[in-house]
Order: sequence, then C-alpha cells, then structure tokens
Amino acid sequence: MSVPRAGADSPTPVAVAVAVLADDRLTRQGVVAHLGSCPEVRVLGAERQHEAEVVLVLANRISEDTLDLMARVAGGSANNDVRFVLVGDGVREQHVLRAVTFGMVSVVSRREADFDRILRAIVEVSKGRLEMPGVALGWLVAQLRSIHRDVLEPNGLTAAGLEHREVEVLRLLSEGLNTMEIAQRLNYSERTVKNIIHSVLTRFKLRNRAHAVAFAVRTGAL
Repeated sequence: MSVPRAGADSPTPVAVAVAVLADDRLTRQGVVAHLGSCPEVRVLGAERQHEAEVVLVLANRISEDTLDLMARVAGGSANNDVRFVLVGDGVREQHVLRAVTFGMVSVVSRREADFDRILRAIVEVSKGRLEMPGVALGWLVAQLRSIHRDVLEPNGLTAAGLEHREVEVLRLLSEGLNTMEIAQRLNYSERTVKNIIHSVLTRFKLRNRAHAVAFAVRTGAL
C-alpha cells in the first residue's frame, strides 16, 4: 500500500494578482521581471490593472502626485477590496492618512527595500498583515484616537459603528440573557430590545443574535 506524501492533499496557494506602477519605466520592468518568477504572485499587464488584488506603487519620493495616482487607480478598480503597497521615501503624516482611504496597507522605505522585502509585503497583504514604519503607525493611532474622541463619543458610537445602547444589549446577550431579561436589566420595553437587535442585524448584514455577538467581539466592542 502506498503512503501519501506529506502535504499531497494540501490546497495549492492561490497567487496574488498584482499590478505594478512606478515613477520610471526601468524600475517597473525590473520589479515586474523579478515578481514574474515568483509563484506567490501573478503580475497583471496594464490592460488588466483594474483586476488587481494588490497594487504595488514604486516612487522615488512620495508626493501628492503619488497619492493622486493611487486615487485614480482605486476609483477605476473592479475590486472593491483592492489594497496598495507603497514603496518610496519621504512619507509624511498627510500622505499616510490620505492613502489609507484608498486602501493602502503597507509602506516600505525605498532605501530599505529590495525584491524579497517587496514580495514579502505583497504576500503578507493576502494574510491580513501590514508593514509600516513605527512613526506611520503612530500617526494612524493618533488619528483613530482623535476620531473616537471628537466624532464617535459625542454621537454615542463605538469604533465598530455600534451605538452604546446596542453594545449594552449585545453584552447582555453574550451573557445568556433573553429579550425579557435584557429589557428588565436596561429598563427598556421588550419591543425596544427587539428593535435594537434587528437594527444591528440589518445594518451589518448579520445572520442571527449569535453572529451579532461574535461581530461585536471581533470588532472590539465587547
């Protein structure tokens, strides 16, 4: 009886579809040539750029022109979840805060970049990981704190988009309380509790109460 090889039934990783944009043609050709030999990625031609899962942007120095290019690419993408890996020097706070709105998840200094590091940054995107200088992460954290303090809290919202009363209801659901018990605990009517739960399920396209509780836990609301 033959023994199956280890990993024989393991699914083959799907190559990440990548579009490459660069300040100069020579840089782009060099990076495309290297990535084209890597099984982890699939480099798309210019005519299929809109299909990319990850867009690699190579700039000598990051500028407003770089950000404008990213905005145009994001706007023309057929992929609503397109992500950007930005390689360049001179990144500033306003660049990072603007670029994340287009889908930027990683920034790599041009001076520190090599082919292997660029490839790693691209592949990590598909695993939900990012790569950013510590100072850039600091800018993002400060911005999130500002939004929480100046926008969410005054409007009774959490970072997950849940209202405080919705969080309270979900917290009690997670403790095993039913609708009547939650109503009694919060001094609401049962109809109000049901309406709150229905609003959460509808707004976030959740299947049921258990799914709503899991969503709140995953987003940090609980």
